Amino acid sequence: MQGELLRVDQSRSPREDRVSSEERLRPERLRTDCPVLLSERLVMRAPHEEDIDALAHLANNAKVATMVSRMPHPYTADDAADFVRRTKNGEIGKCVYAITKAENGAFIGCCGVEPHTDGRTVEIGYWLGEPYWNKGYTTEACHALVDMVFRTRQDVDQIDARCRVMNVASRRVIQKCGFQFQGSGLAASLALGSNVPVEWYRLDRKTWMSLRSWGNIA
Repeated sequence: MQGELLRVDQSRSPREDRVSSEERLRPERLRTDCPVLLSERLVMRAPHEEDIDALAHLANNAKVATMVSRMPHPYTADDAADFVRRTKNGEIGKCVYAITKAENGAFIGCCGVEPHTDGRTVEIGYWLGEPYWNKGYTTEACHALVDMVFRTRQDVDQIDARCRVMNVASRRVIQKCGFQFQGSGLAASLALGSNVPVEWYRLDRKTWMSLRSWGNIA
């Protein structure tokens, strides 16, 4: 995942800035097209204050922070509280989700989508706490997120995803969701204080429709 959740485009017009400021005054409007997502083992919903302790504990891990762009390390309870506040205010992405286990409501990570300025592309991002790695949760969450975007947003033609070149697990998730490699480049890492090599992948609506059962992806 490439942002604290996602990439935020910096080339905004004055009108876009004004609209964003107005929307931040009415945060309840920001999630009208961000429904709660359910999968076999997960519930994905808006982050809230009850997540702060678990969020701080799981995010305070260099193995997590160095694989995303804007997550600080160390990661404190104050960072977690600020993250929850900013998601409520619509300051991080368009749809930010807490990933929780359906069986007990345990917070295990985050994911979300951020629209690009072209109006046709969104970017997804995700991270999961280390105790929950290698259990298929990330792929399950990404399937649900991708399905939501293409099923509810007819204006979206394609979804982008990025991962660090060295992040084999994240690359595998992206590929299992049907994304195709587009290129490579550099992205900033707040935890490392430098730019790191990343790979860029894309999934278009036509490909998604041919794979929407997800059973066709090994």
